[in-house]
Amino acid sequence: MTVVTRNLRLRITCGVILTAAPLSMVQASIAEAQTVAQQPENASHPAEKLFLRLGSVGLDAARVYHVRDAHIDRPGLYLTLEDGTIGFTQDVLGHVTGALFEGEGEVLVLPPDRAERSSLALFTGSAILEEKFAFGYIRFNDRTYDELKPYLNLTIAPDASAFVSRWNTRASDLAASDALRLLETYAPLLPSSEALHAPVRDARQDRFLHARLLGMKLGAFDVFYDSMSPEQLQVFQLAQAQGTSYYDVWMSFTPKQRSGDHPPPEDAADGFEIPAYKILARITPPTRLEAETTCELSVLREGQRALLFELSRYLLLTRVEADGEPLEFIHNPAVTGSQLARQGNDLVAVVFPRTLKAGERITLKFTYGGDVLSEEANGLLAVGARGTWYPNRGLRMANFDLNFSYPAGWTLLATGNRTGTDQILPNDAPPGGGTSTSEQPHSLWVSPRPVPVAGFNLGRYVKASAKAGSVLVEAYATGEMGLAKPKVAPGLASATGKDLPDSSPPIPQFFGPPSPVHNVQAVADRAADAVTFFASRFGDYPYESLALTQAPGPTSQGWPGLVFLSGYAFLSPQELASRNLRPADAILARQTPAHETAHQWWGDLVPWKSYRDQWISEGLASYCALLDLERKDPAAFRTVLDSYRDDLLQMSGDRRMSEAGAVTLGQRLNSSRFPFGYDLIAYGRGAWLFHMLRQMLRDDTMLTKRADTANSDELFTQILRGVREKYAGKSLSTRELLAEFAARWPKSLWFEGKPSLDWFWDSWIQGTSVPSLELKGVKILHPREEASAIGTIVQRDAPEDLITPVPLYAEIPGQPPVLLGRIFADGRETAFRLRVPSGTRKILIDPQLTLLRQR
Repeated sequence: MTVVTRNLRLRITCGVILTAAPLSMVQASIAEAQTVAQQPENASHPAEKLFLRLGSVGLDAARVYHVRDAHIDRPGLYLTLEDGTIGFTQDVLGHVTGALFEGEGEVLVLPPDRAERSSLALFTGSAILEEKFAFGYIRFNDRTYDELKPYLNLTIAPDASAFVSRWNTRASDLAASDALRLLETYAPLLPSSEALHAPVRDARQDRFLHARLLGMKLGAFDVFYDSMSPEQLQVFQLAQAQGTSYYDVWMSFTPKQRSGDHPPPEDAADGFEIPAYKILARITPPTRLEAETTCELSVLREGQRALLFELSRYLLLTRVEADGEPLEFIHNPAVTGSQLARQGNDLVAVVFPRTLKAGERITLKFTYGGDVLSEEANGLLAVGARGTWYPNRGLRMANFDLNFSYPAGWTLLATGNRTGTDQILPNDAPPGGGTSTSEQPHSLWVSPRPVPVAGFNLGRYVKASAKAGSVLVEAYATGEMGLAKPKVAPGLASATGKDLPDSSPPIPQFFGPPSPVHNVQAVADRAADAVTFFASRFGDYPYESLALTQAPGPTSQGWPGLVFLSGYAFLSPQELASRNLRPADAILARQTPAHETAHQWWGDLVPWKSYRDQWISEGLASYCALLDLERKDPAAFRTVLDSYRDDLLQMSGDRRMSEAGAVTLGQRLNSSRFPFGYDLIAYGRGAWLFHMLRQMLRDDTMLTKRADTANSDELFTQILRGVREKYAGKSLSTRELLAEFAARWPKSLWFEGKPSLDWFWDSWIQGTSVPSLELKGVKILHPREEASAIGTIVQRDAPEDLITPVPLYAEIPGQPPVLLGRIFADGRETAFRLRVPSGTRKILIDPQLTLLRQR
């Protein structure tokens, strides 16, 4: 699965993620972007004018002062302007919205937990941010100007003209990146269709500050405080590595509220919701999509006037209506160097003629079209805007009614239940063949329940079918691999901070003659077998059918009832072997249908709550695919699990890949230091975390119930089935997942006599270590009553406070190792004493490799 949190301000979507905030000192000129599409005729475009003004405002020569010992204090953030010159921006609607500072200043930010401290240290070498700076461009929507007045020499600086001449162009350029955020604040001040209109949002709740600083040691970086963001404090830096730009997220968190602070409203991230979409789309291969999307919008927060949606920049938006009346809109604003450039997603700002009232229901209609598809092989299309082909707010549960028209000879698959028919090539039809007719086939799809996202795929496919009980499983393939990279821009991200469902771990690219149609039936059979297996463990398959459609490129994506499956998954073992893949990669390619099928439960039925929880979907889907593999080939199961660990121990420069960050950092793990950090951590470490939980429960079952191996997974399976039942159609957080495990956690596995799994959160979910473990000073004692063993567990390559549930075994000649129990190794050295069976010759540490540790 691929992007970022729950609103447009903090995005770190899977490829789509995000953290909303400009992250560089890049000059972002509004003139460089396609700012506004066609607007309602004869309109004055007040929102466009406001947006352009906010995005180009320069310095006011009458507001240039000397400043000394000034403080800007926000929760978790302390900016000090020690000595220098500050020039404020010109008014916008009577408000000062920015300032440029030159002189001596300092910024202080204290990260709150292990994961954020480690993240900051990775990029800066320090666990706190305390940096002197010589330049700062500050943008705000609150009373920052008034707060600074007591520290200003209000006599205009004698060099004011020179200061403005030197910095005005830069200030105007830097203004662009925050224009969309400030438009949300100030749109209510525009002329209104009502006699009275609402004031600017309550300043106690809507507080935004962006400081773009030039540090003396760390270079240019950006600091954001946004009270309306789920994670209000964020620090970023634009970095280069091997010719590629990365937005390195140093920190992102919600500071502790202080006395007198006003927290944002609970619905800060969700000012509105969309429970239903109706989309009419016409597709003209190989590139063209034209559509009309109607959505029912429910307003959650009072006083809004500008609402943001995601929509691909390759789609020209021609009209937006609210209850039949045209609205002003801004599409693809200039955001060079900002969060949106990082996300690869584009936004539409829709501006209403009046402020909205909480509880209102509005029918919005978007009309648009553009080239968002490309043909990567004969009859094989790439949809380059999978997540942004319709206006949306990212992963939000909604009902979808989809109606597609397209030329004869093509087959269309989409999310939901098919209520109409289209033309399918028979199995013996030549690849790329089809019928010719002047009629336009239609394909109708309706979601049986709310789903987080809707998608489609179109191709000249050959079909194969299989059954998993009452579930119809279909696979669709073409005659060519088509592993070229899509020509269209990335569009898999979610502008709301939530990533779209799934992109499986990448596999090396190749171009060659194997034909996916030869193995299309095998793919259908493997997916049907996975549906049966997962349903027996996690409950019924969530949808009526499953379609797996070949997609160009090395990655796959699983959406509700629809999988975009890499051509690798259609290759036979012999074809994979001829490509010189690592054994683990070849196994993973064959297991991709199982991985994507698992996402029907984990990611689609049970989506993640924020970017910090996306690892649950990827880690659990990866581990479910391994469980499916284990029952068929235990050795292959071990090969893949070992490869996940070995990859974490590989070096990236002077650091191990495991140090990319905690699983809860989501797509932030992809950085200039670790370009592929997300894949290795979310998939690899994520799978290992579930393996550790499962193995602890298995050990308890074996020790307390002496259950056979066939029943040893019962508790692990019951917990996951309970999660599915409780959170079906709801977002799941990591804390909530752990709470479900803790509620049924066996007493023998309690740490310090408590059922809590806080120790697992702190050490393993928020941690990054892959420790080495060894025993020292072990002695086998044989008193008259019963034998026992004493010794010490030593943890290396780990933090001082790492807690590891270490399984110890007794080695007895002529017998398999005997599990003695688990000892919580707490810190560097932990002494233990255990009863041992008669005849014990040696104590073994984790011989079954159930821990994520070095071998």
